[in-house]
Amino acid sequence: MSAVVRTFVVSLVLALAGGHAVAAGDGPVPAWPERLQGHGGPVRSVVLDGDDGRALTTSFDYSVILWAFEAGEGRVVHRMIGHEAAANDAAFAGGKRAVSVGDDGAVILWNLADGAMLDRIDTGEDKTLAVSVSADRRFAVTASWDRTARIYALEGDRLSERAVLEGHRGNVNAAEFSSDGSRVFTASYDGAIRVFDRETGELLREVYSHGWGVNVMALLPGETHLAFGATDGAVAVVDIAQGSVFKQLASHERPVLSLALSHDGSRLASGGGDGRIRLYDTGEWGLLEEFENPYGPVWGLALPADGTVALYAGLDDHVNIWQVAPRKPFEPVDSQFPRRFQVSAEDDLGRRQFARKCSVCHTLTPDGGNRAGPTLYGVFGRRVGTLPGYPYSPALKRLDFVWNEQTISDLFDHGPDVVTPGSKMPIQRLRSDEERDALVAYLKHATAPAEGDAARQGEQKQ
Repeated sequence: MSAVVRTFVVSLVLALAGGHAVAAGDGPVPAWPERLQGHGGPVRSVVLDGDDGRALTTSFDYSVILWAFEAGEGRVVHRMIGHEAAANDAAFAGGKRAVSVGDDGAVILWNLADGAMLDRIDTGEDKTLAVSVSADRRFAVTASWDRTARIYALEGDRLSERAVLEGHRGNVNAAEFSSDGSRVFTASYDGAIRVFDRETGELLREVYSHGWGVNVMALLPGETHLAFGATDGAVAVVDIAQGSVFKQLASHERPVLSLALSHDGSRLASGGGDGRIRLYDTGEWGLLEEFENPYGPVWGLALPADGTVALYAGLDDHVNIWQVAPRKPFEPVDSQFPRRFQVSAEDDLGRRQFARKCSVCHTLTPDGGNRAGPTLYGVFGRRVGTLPGYPYSPALKRLDFVWNEQTISDLFDHGPDVVTPGSKMPIQRLRSDEERDALVAYLKHATAPAEGDAARQGEQKQ
């Protein structure tokens, strides 16, 4: 079946089922925004709530954003700051709550009514990659680089650890509850998919061994099958009882980084490091549509119920929205390339080091943006931890020195763990005197306030 025919069939079926989509080119499309713009760093994940009226996104800028869809626009309801490193995943948890995890190893419970942090558990220094919540909203399970999955009870405004699922020989990359919440499926870099008893934490059995690392997983309705994506690009559906591959889907040219299942289980999408997204019908496992973003990987995917779009996230500071049905004959990718952190070897050495080491977290402009760190505009001569409006860590607020050529050079010579211990800045160093001096020189020029701003800053210091 051709792509054009597939598009017509999907659109027509949705229309007959009461959805908004119609045959390609014949009528209105539901009002979805073109993108979700609000993060200050690459977006790691996107998830929709049960009625597709809200979304949660996580980002390298350390934040979790709650979105509301209104009149064709995506509105930022709350920008929730609490992680001290990249926020990797989030899940709605019922009762106006959400759970998020990040590179800092923290598991955070949020109040979606006001965006406040309700509770936080620090699991250690290992990254926590994924989180899922049981259908009854009583439990959450996290997947961690410490080779474990951890189960937490969601008790009002508190998190309570109940079990640690152990035995994998590599990072646990994904974890998901059975529909009744009694079992937990885990997928690991060791290539194994396992199932555990939720209450006791006991390993029940190994469901399947792929050989290559398994990055993502989705349990299909009926729970007789599950889909997975792996580091070798493989996408497959496994018969859980038989422990064998039931359906092999099209492979990606690079690791599979995301899977999304529609709420009714009728559609599955895979996203890879090759920038490709493939959308399947889970009834006959036919390929419905395919999309390619040539500008980078697909880290996060979400499929709303109406079947008209797919939301995807990657190296951009925003979530892109691909119109699936009715499919446009040509849909250009609205992304800037190269990004600010993708520079060539021909660029100025100092600018190159800023792009690679600093630009994901910091801007050079007065307005600062919403990145993980404060703007560096006017940083020379500013006392550490004093930029108004930025939520500095308590450790940084306690420090007492001024940023200048020497202290900034020391930061990259000795590392943030030495110069700003306890701060949120990721550990990175520049051993080369030449590179360090070039970075400092570039920053001194690029962050210098304009003449009027400099005069005002001088007055404030007095």
